[in-house]
Amino acid sequence: MGGNSELIFSLACGLLLILGFAIEKLGLLQTPWIPTAFYVAAYLFGGWFTLGEAIENVKLKRFEIDTLMLVAAVGAAALGAWAEGALLLFLFSLGHALEHYAMGRAKRAIEALAKLAPETARVLRDGQVVEVKVESLIPGDVVVVRPNDRMPADGFVVKGTSSVDQAPVTGESIPVDKLQVTDPAQARGRPDSVGMESRVFAGTINGSGVLEVEVTRRSGESALARVVKMVSEAETRKSPTQRFTDKFERVFVPAVLILAVLLLFSWIVIDEPFRDSFYRAMAVLVAASPCALAIATPSAVLAGIARAARGGVLIKGGAPLEELGMVRAIAFDKTGTLTEGKPRITDIKVMQGTTEQELLHVAVAVEALSDHPLAAAIVRDGNTRLGDGPVMVATDLANFAGRGVQAKVNGIDVWIGKAEMFGNDGIGALSAGAESAIEELRNAGRTTMAVRLGDRDLGVIGLMDTPRPEAREALDKLRRLGIQRMIMISGDHQTVAQAVATDVGLNEAWGNLMPDDKVKAIRQLKETERVAMVGDGVNDAPAMASASVGIAMGAASSDVALETADVALMSEDLRQVAFSVALSRRTKRVIRQNVYVSLGVVALLVPATILGLGIGPAVAVHEGSTLLVVFNALRLLGYRQS
Repeated sequence: MGGNSELIFSLACGLLLILGFAIEKLGLLQTPWIPTAFYVAAYLFGGWFTLGEAIENVKLKRFEIDTLMLVAAVGAAALGAWAEGALLLFLFSLGHALEHYAMGRAKRAIEALAKLAPETARVLRDGQVVEVKVESLIPGDVVVVRPNDRMPADGFVVKGTSSVDQAPVTGESIPVDKLQVTDPAQARGRPDSVGMESRVFAGTINGSGVLEVEVTRRSGESALARVVKMVSEAETRKSPTQRFTDKFERVFVPAVLILAVLLLFSWIVIDEPFRDSFYRAMAVLVAASPCALAIATPSAVLAGIARAARGGVLIKGGAPLEELGMVRAIAFDKTGTLTEGKPRITDIKVMQGTTEQELLHVAVAVEALSDHPLAAAIVRDGNTRLGDGPVMVATDLANFAGRGVQAKVNGIDVWIGKAEMFGNDGIGALSAGAESAIEELRNAGRTTMAVRLGDRDLGVIGLMDTPRPEAREALDKLRRLGIQRMIMISGDHQTVAQAVATDVGLNEAWGNLMPDDKVKAIRQLKETERVAMVGDGVNDAPAMASASVGIAMGAASSDVALETADVALMSEDLRQVAFSVALSRRTKRVIRQNVYVSLGVVALLVPATILGLGIGPAVAVHEGSTLLVVFNALRLLGYRQS
C-alpha cells in the first residue's frame, strides 16, 4: 500500500477518535463500552503502518520512534487512557503520512527523469517502418523520429535536419540544431568522435523536422538511463553533515533511553503515582527521538540532487554536493572547457626545401590515426587545403602523452608534436628555423605542432582554438558567488595559455603542464584551499580525481566523464558550473537550517516533558518539526539561480 493509503488510514483514525471523544464527553450514548470501541478502532487504523515499520526496524535491530510510539500507546491503553493513546497514534501517523508524501515528491522528481524516454520506437526494417519496444533496439538500428516526438535512443543523425530540445538531459534552454553526419561509416566506427551537431540523446524532444537516427547504445546504456541510475545511487553516498548526525544519534539515543528508564522510577523519589512517572518517561522518549535530525540532511540532499539532475547536472551524492558549496578556488582545463575544443589551422610555416603540400600530406596521414582534438583539426583542415588527390597512409602510431606522436610513412619515421618533444628521449633537437617559427607563432597565441620526416624538419603548423562564447559570463557569475581564485591549467606553452586566459577574463594561467604536472598543480592548490577542477573528463581524469570536487563537462556524450567526475555537466555550457556551485551552497544552507531546527526542538521538548508537558503536545511539536524540515528541503526542487 502506498502513501495515499497511509494518509487515508491516518484520517480514519482521527475521525474515529473524534467520534469516540464526542460520544464520551457529550453523553450521546449511555453505554460506556461504545466510546472505547471507537478508540480501539482508531488504534487499529492509526497503528497499522506504525506497527509494520516497527516490526521491520526490530528485524534490522534498529530502535526507531515507531517502536516508542507503540510502547507509549500500549502503555496508555494499559492505564485506561484510550483517548490519549489514540490521539498519540493519530498525530504520529498523520505526520508520517505527510512526511512520506513530501519525500515521495522528491523521489518522483528523480523518477520523472526515467520516464522521459518513450516506450516504443519506429524502426526502418527492409524499407518499412516498424514500431518496436525501445528495449529491443540494438546499435546499428535506424529509427525514424517524427516532429515533436522524443528520441528513443542515443545515436547520430543519418538523414534530415531539425532542432532538438535537449533540456531534459543537458539542461540547455535553447533547442540545438542537428545535421546529418557527412560520413556514416566513420561515425559508426567511432561514435564517440561524432560532433554534438549530429548526436542525439534518448529523452530529448525533436523539433519540426523528420530525423533518421542510427542507434549507438542500447536503452539501458543511454546517457539518460545512466544518469537515472547514478542519481538513484547518489542518495546512498552520505555527506559530511549526515555522517556527523549519524554519529550524534548513536550516542544520543542510548543516553535518552537511560534517562527514560531513570524517569520510570521517579515515583520512588517524588511522591506521585506510577502512572504519572510512566507518562513522563514516555513523553521524554517521544520528545527526544531525533526523527527530524535523521531526515534533515537526506531530505535536502535528495531534493538538491533531483533539482540538479533536472537542470542537466549530475551530482553523485551528498559529499560532492556539500563539498562543491565550500570550494573557494576552481581550476579549468583549457581545451574543450574554456575553449570549444574545435581548433583550426591558422598558419603553416614550411622549412627550406619543403612544400606546404608535402608537410600536410605527412601530417594528415599520421594524425588520421589519432583521436586528439588537435589531430582532428589537422586532418579536417589539412584535407580541405589539399583538396582531392593521392592520400598517404601512416602506420605504427605511438603516443607521447601530452607532447606528440610518432609513426611511419612509407617506412620513414615521422614525429609530430610540441617543441618540447624534440631534443629529449633520443629525439633530435629542432632546427633553428623551426624553433624561430614556433617562437613567432606562440607569441601570436597559437598552439604549435612541429613536423619532422626522417631527419628533416618539414615545418610548423599553427592552430588556434575558439574561446567559448559563454565563458566570460560564466566566470563573472562565479566571481559574484565569491570564488576567489580561478586558474586555467593547460599543456600549451605559457604564452598561448596566457593569451587564451586573457581572452576569457582570467588573470591566472599555468602553461607547459603535462598530465602528471596538472595533478601536482591541483594538489598544490588543495593544500591551501578547497579546489574544484573542471575538465572534459578524458585527459583530465587524474587531475579531477585529485581535486576536492571533479567537474566534467559534456558528460552526455562521454562515458569517461560520467564515470570519473563527482559532478557531471551533461551539456558543454560553462554556466552550469555557476549553477552547480550556487545550488550546492543553497543546499548546504538548507541542511544547516534543518539541523538547527531539529536540535533546537529536541533541546526545547526534553526539559518541557520532564517538567510535565503531555505526550500529545510533545508528539504534535515533534511531528511538526519533522514536517517543517522536509518541506524546507523540498523548496530546493523549485530553486532558480538569480
